[in-house]
Amino acid sequence: KSIKSDVLVTSVRVEYNGAILGDSSKADVLPDGTVNYKFTTSFECGPDGPNSLDDIAQKPVLLTVMEVLQKEKKRKEKTMPLGQAVVDLLPLLQGQCSFKILAPLYAVPASPAESLHLEATVCGIWSLTVCSKEPLLPSEQLSNGNLLSVTLEAAYSVPETFAPAGPLQSYVACLQVPAAGEKEIPLLFKDGVLKLAGEKEPLPRPKKWSLANIMAPGALNIPNSFIVGGPYEDEDGELNRREDREFRIQAESRRRIIWDMERRCYLDPAAAATLQQRVAECRHWPVEICRMVLPSPSKGKTSKADKGDEDKQIFFHGVAYVNMLPLLCPGVRQIRGAFRVCTYQDSEVLEKTKSQHSVLWDLRRKLSLTKEGSWTPGISTPLTRVPSNTQKEDKEKLAKEKDSNRRVRSRSFITPVMALGSTTLREQCLSSQQYSEAGTFLVMEIKLDKALVPKRSREELSARVKQMIPPRPLLPPRTSGAKQAVEDYHSCVRNLAVAILREYQELFGKQLPKWGAIEPQTLEEQKLQLNCELARSGKKLVFKEQLQCAVVKIVREKYLKTMAFETQEQLQEFLSELYVYLVDQMHVDLNQLLSQEVVSPSPPTPLTEEQLCLFAREAELDKDYELANFYHQQRLSQDQHNIQSWLDYGAFHLLLKEPTKAQECFQQALSLDHHHIQSLLLCGTVAVLLQHYEEAETFFETACSLEPPSTVAWTLSGLFYELQDNHIRAEMAFREAKKLLQTQLDRERGIPEAAEGEGREKRGISEGERGEKHNFLLMSNLNLPSASFNPFPHVLSLPALVQLSCKPPSISASASPPTSQVLHPVAGFLCPHQGFSPCSCFRNKKPSLGLMTPRFLAAPSGSGFGQPPCTIFMKAVEFLVKVNALQFLQQALAHELLNLGEGPSCAYYLALAHASLLKEDFSKCEECLREAVGISYTNPNVWAQKGHLCYLKRDFAEAKLCYERALSFLEDPVDMHWVCLRLGSIYLQEKQYGRAKQTYLLACKDSASCLTWLGVGISCYRLKELAEAEDALTEANALNNTNAEVWGYLALICLQ
Repeated sequence: KSIKSDVLVTSVRVEYNGAILGDSSKADVLPDGTVNYKFTTSFECGPDGPNSLDDIAQKPVLLTVMEVLQKEKKRKEKTMPLGQAVVDLLPLLQGQCSFKILAPLYAVPASPAESLHLEATVCGIWSLTVCSKEPLLPSEQLSNGNLLSVTLEAAYSVPETFAPAGPLQSYVACLQVPAAGEKEIPLLFKDGVLKLAGEKEPLPRPKKWSLANIMAPGALNIPNSFIVGGPYEDEDGELNRREDREFRIQAESRRRIIWDMERRCYLDPAAAATLQQRVAECRHWPVEICRMVLPSPSKGKTSKADKGDEDKQIFFHGVAYVNMLPLLCPGVRQIRGAFRVCTYQDSEVLEKTKSQHSVLWDLRRKLSLTKEGSWTPGISTPLTRVPSNTQKEDKEKLAKEKDSNRRVRSRSFITPVMALGSTTLREQCLSSQQYSEAGTFLVMEIKLDKALVPKRSREELSARVKQMIPPRPLLPPRTSGAKQAVEDYHSCVRNLAVAILREYQELFGKQLPKWGAIEPQTLEEQKLQLNCELARSGKKLVFKEQLQCAVVKIVREKYLKTMAFETQEQLQEFLSELYVYLVDQMHVDLNQLLSQEVVSPSPPTPLTEEQLCLFAREAELDKDYELANFYHQQRLSQDQHNIQSWLDYGAFHLLLKEPTKAQECFQQALSLDHHHIQSLLLCGTVAVLLQHYEEAETFFETACSLEPPSTVAWTLSGLFYELQDNHIRAEMAFREAKKLLQTQLDRERGIPEAAEGEGREKRGISEGERGEKHNFLLMSNLNLPSASFNPFPHVLSLPALVQLSCKPPSISASASPPTSQVLHPVAGFLCPHQGFSPCSCFRNKKPSLGLMTPRFLAAPSGSGFGQPPCTIFMKAVEFLVKVNALQFLQQALAHELLNLGEGPSCAYYLALAHASLLKEDFSKCEECLREAVGISYTNPNVWAQKGHLCYLKRDFAEAKLCYERALSFLEDPVDMHWVCLRLGSIYLQEKQYGRAKQTYLLACKDSASCLTWLGVGISCYRLKELAEAEDALTEANALNNTNAEVWGYLALICLQ
């Protein structure tokens, strides 16, 4: 279609794989610019034939439209190429037997000058059909085979010595793909275009065929195949770090070599299995690159001197090592990235890739023959195939030449100084080193049609999880519906009776006799008058509607009547039965109403979920595990569908080293929501502890498949695979986690400064509270009176959580009932998983229910230090600390130590100190805290942790100094509640009751509990402030009326 108007007669020539399949007959161009050729041709395809499946994959059919010029007298008929089109045969390898396409017909330049234009001109559209008699691939090969595509985009930052001037040069790259058995298929990328500094390459841009006999520039583009690029951080190769970004951007506009070429290779099931095996054996594959000096086209036959200089054709011989390991990860079909080019050295290549010879050196003779026209471009037949005797002889000759050349090369490398007469070898060595000096790198893509390792779908994983942990059964049908309906009827009757009595009182209240009964006749008259008054006012209709709703509910719930009656007799029988029942129930209710009222006791106010959470944490801190278990069970009894309560209970059992019970709790949480990431991770963690590795893999894989993706999930998956010695999947999981973390950090850095300042203001401490704390510190230095006092036998025994409105130092006797406040989700260092649930409390911190938002390891903003380096392993540490998973915690900390280039951070030492405390390794903990103090001297968390350590070692003097230092900073330590509790107990032991009172009041303001109010009450009692002591102990008793020490001090106050 759309042929030029000045063209009269045309014909078409069909070529494939360098062979002409046929020419059509001449056809006239119709007035509308359309030509109908009706030409059919064919070619054979088979494993042993001239056209293999690899040829089908990587070579298109070439259609050339020839213009038939007018024949001159006594001269042969002349033709001139008008346009070319290519037909991709890939659908035949994808199971199709026939397909119809519209292929663009690209114009052939009339002169060499026109071919320099990058934009091809479309001069028409080619409509044709491709078909085969039977499928090229049987069903088994179609399902188990694969298609490998390798795209070499460009080489950037090439040496400055690369220049377009000088002798004819060709830039070549090559790699070998393993096929079935010992065969290897070389993929060659030739004729790279050297471009000087200028604009970047456009994106997207089309990929090109690796063909040399295409005259139309536009026909070189592969249909529907483009290079789209992408963020550097998402690439799989090297130079994808944040610090490499500037170098990559500059290199893309400097001197470079462009190929934009794609090579395809069909892999039968055996070859696909071999490919997977080779990648598992050796992760790095060599991609060689070189510059070749081509023979001058003016030369005729090759002279002996030229043959002797055959080894001199390859210069700048370099190699890039492509990490193919990602292709062994489930579901991964593509890798794309930048790979550094370094000097080609046989020993290094052998060590990294197990390749014993250079592909380019093996193919150099064929490369030179290609330019002379005796070898078609694109090597598609494996080197080991020997289809004929002639090819056997050629191979033997080629092998002899290789051995001879290698001997020459080895002699040259052994005596480089003695070969002063020839500088070729020295130039080659020096030229190869220029790649490293220039920072050259290749950008390429390797893509598979199917993943080598199939990935289980999310549906399959969910089904597997449901199979292991069935969802909780639905709530049983309501068996109390009938009972509730009767109760509602009683309530309605009671309300109507009260309303009718009120109306009766208004009408006849003055006529009622003071003594004696009313006469029946008078009563009937009053009844009739009341009925008329209710009907006149409309109240009777309202009462009737209210009663009707209650009756309908009884009919539906008790008698289960929802369908119409078949006969009138059935209806009358049911109405009679219903009437009798309703009257009897009305009498029962009226008798209860008119009888003496029984005052029901008011139910005790239940503790909130947040209060019970803090109670359990305080009991765990005091190692009163029986009491902590009681509070956890209380939380679950209030709401068994609270996932967080089950997770906290499971973490408590991990603290007690009871993984079986922890597994039950985590599975209960997961049964409530099979897509809860934290539950999946904890089930996987406990499965590892119980050595149920198959279940653990399912849990971790399911967690990684959910949206939005979780950095912690991928990191824990990597740690799990590392325990299984599956280093391939471990490395890929860590890479994915790093990508997610980098994306999160980039998103956080993109927040405007105004919003960032607002967040900082919310996180900080208000000026009033800062002054309040400094007032406390000033007061604590005064010499307040003190009395004798026995130290607390159990400083942390019973917990509670209350935010009380109080103004220190005095306490209002009429304190309002305490209101609960959600604690900040940060892990306290001694509270085993403080912050695991939404029940930690710090000033001006908003509540958060997420497990992924802890900040317990970060230096406070007011400490003078910036945030520590955020890594995937510290993210995992923050999660693992809260659940007491020591095995994974130690593994993550080991990774963090290995991945820190500038040495361990303060956060690392704090986490390691916490792990040491869990194991009661005080010496190790002290060593870690010493390092942390040296790194961040003004971090209040460090001093709080050190105070906890000294407290457990019963070094109360040193613990007091550490706690006071932690409270002296403008920022509070994250475990503020525990610092105040223990510091207050030390003050009480030292009989500094004034300081103890202020410390406990500070804790009451943030997270009031039974222990904090008990501390205030004891301090006030010792200071002879009995009224305030009674108020404080009353608050403590309201939170927990089973604390014997509270009752004891209340008794002492009463005795005063």
